Amino acid sequence: MMHPKENRLLALLPEEEYAAVAPHLEPCAIPSGFIIVHANAPIEQVYFPCSGVGSVINISPEGNRVEAGLFGRDGFAPVAAAIDAGISVSEVTVQVPGFAYRLPQRTLADLMKTQPVFAGLLHKTVHVLATQAGFTALSNAVHEINERLARWILMCHDRIDGDKLALTHEFIALMLAVRRPSVTTALHILEGNHFIRSVRGLVIVRDRAGLEEFASDAYGKAEAEYERLIGPLRRSKRPSLTPQPHVSKTG
Repeated sequence: MMHPKENRLLALLPEEEYAAVAPHLEPCAIPSGFIIVHANAPIEQVYFPCSGVGSVINISPEGNRVEAGLFGRDGFAPVAAAIDAGISVSEVTVQVPGFAYRLPQRTLADLMKTQPVFAGLLHKTVHVLATQAGFTALSNAVHEINERLARWILMCHDRIDGDKLALTHEFIALMLAVRRPSVTTALHILEGNHFIRSVRGLVIVRDRAGLEEFASDAYGKAEAEYERLIGPLRRSKRPSLTPQPHVSKTG
């Protein structure tokens, strides 16, 4: 079982506030595909991941789905709980399995009234996720699938230990709102530049620095805002494993 302070927000609480929050935290596994909250459903529990990666998914009236936000141990979900919204208009689901602590939404609302640092961190996280969603919309509008995929892999990599991401082509296609063949082609381009290795159901990051350079301005603004307001997003700055001098965006 992981310690609650593996979650970045809980780790930043002063001891007296952590002591007030901790007794209400319930440990739980969050397997791949687990739905934290359905779209337009009441918020009953609020989750603070210690590992794993989750997605905020917007669903159109006709059932079209696209990822609007991504989170892990850097945050909590659903963020609508921080403003006592009652329901979540988005679906929140787990894409990379992990472990979390949860507490009832009503308890969270009560704690936010008496624990100012806790409340402030949650509000900052809501802002950062909104910033991330805004830059996702920008990236979807102005960047090619190759850069968008590089950005998305970097965002997942920020939230895990190690360099292995258990992700299928089908799931990536759903998250990026593109066809599966487009994902396969983009993965081949990133692999051809030696940034990643892609095998069935697994993406392995090989050259983090090269991937960041390739993603260019598609990645970094929301991450910088998190670090400005909350603190380091990644646990450590790992060096690249196989840096490459040449970068091709077309294969």
